[in-house]
Amino acid sequence: MGQPVVHFEIIGRDPATLRSYYGELFGWEFAVGDAATDAVSPPGNYGFVDGSTTGNGINGGVGGGEGYEGRVLFYVDVPDVEAALTRAESLGGKRVMGPAGTPGSLVVGQFTDPEGHLIGVAGAR
Repeated sequence: MGQPVVHFEIIGRDPATLRSYYGELFGWEFAVGDAATDAVSPPGNYGFVDGSTTGNGINGGVGGGEGYEGRVLFYVDVPDVEAALTRAESLGGKRVMGPAGTPGSLVVGQFTDPEGHLIGVAGAR
C-alpha cells in the first residue's frame, strides 16, 4: 500500500479572509495557532482544519500573510522526511524546504517534482 495524503494547505496573502471564505463555502472550522515552521506561516496565523469535522476528510490548514507566495499544497505521510526529500532529489525533484519542525511530533519538508509542482512530505522524523 502507498503512503497516504495526510494534510492539505492553502497559503495566501490574507489568511484571515481565506479562512472566512472557506469557512463559509465548506463549513470548515479553524483552530488558529502556529504552523510547524515559519516558512509556511507566521506564528499565530495558521488555521488548522480537523479532518473529522470535514466529513472524514484529511486534516488541513489555511495560513500565510504578507510576503508568502500563494499556493495550494498537499502533504504525504512518510516515515522519514529527510529520506523522502533525498529520494525526491535523486529522482529529479528539487528540495525547497526542510526537514523542519519538531522531531518526534511533526517534521515537514517540501520539494518540487521534475515539472515544478510543489509537494509536501510530513512525518515524525
